[in-house]
Amino acid sequence: MSEQNPYEQLGVTENSSFDEIQAARNRLFAEFKGDSKQLEKLEAAYDAVLMERLRMRQEGKIKVPDRIRFPEKLAEPAPSSTPTLVNRSPAWLQRFIDTPSRSDILLPGGIMAALIVLIIVTPPTSVQIALPLAVASTLYFLYRKEQKLGRTVLLSFAGLIAGILVGGLLYNALRTSINLSVGVDVFASIFTFVLLWLISSFLR
Repeated sequence: MSEQNPYEQLGVTENSSFDEIQAARNRLFAEFKGDSKQLEKLEAAYDAVLMERLRMRQEGKIKVPDRIRFPEKLAEPAPSSTPTLVNRSPAWLQRFIDTPSRSDILLPGGIMAALIVLIIVTPPTSVQIALPLAVASTLYFLYRKEQKLGRTVLLSFAGLIAGILVGGLLYNALRTSINLSVGVDVFASIFTFVLLWLISSFLR
């Protein structure tokens, strides 16, 4: 075997591909497992073939496949560390939804909370004062965002009407199973204040 050239020792030809050479080496290493002398000769032959192939590539005698020369072309792009969330909501809805600051949430919330306390601790007639104040507050906070009067008025009064209607229906549904300590007008007003707070904080 010592008289053979490195290709013959590996059982391949000079035209064999790198994969064929690699496969032949692995097969022979498995065949001569435990024979250290033979394995040493095979390793030397394999190294000699690799060195000759490297020299031939440098001289341009062997065409290197693009997948070896330019592996970055085949590399998958690294995933972004912060994937962007795709907003799938309709465009018309995005025009109404706001991303409020902390003050845009707390200030209207504080006013509505004060009005809730007012109608609970004072006689029922305070509802007639608190509701207009809640609507006025909603008008103010909505209008200062984009200064669109028509949309501001529409959203404010839609919230007022929806709050009173839904609050009244919810009161009737709950009073059969829960002993409510407030009347329908106070309960519906509280529901309306919460709805108006959501509208003034999260819509525009």
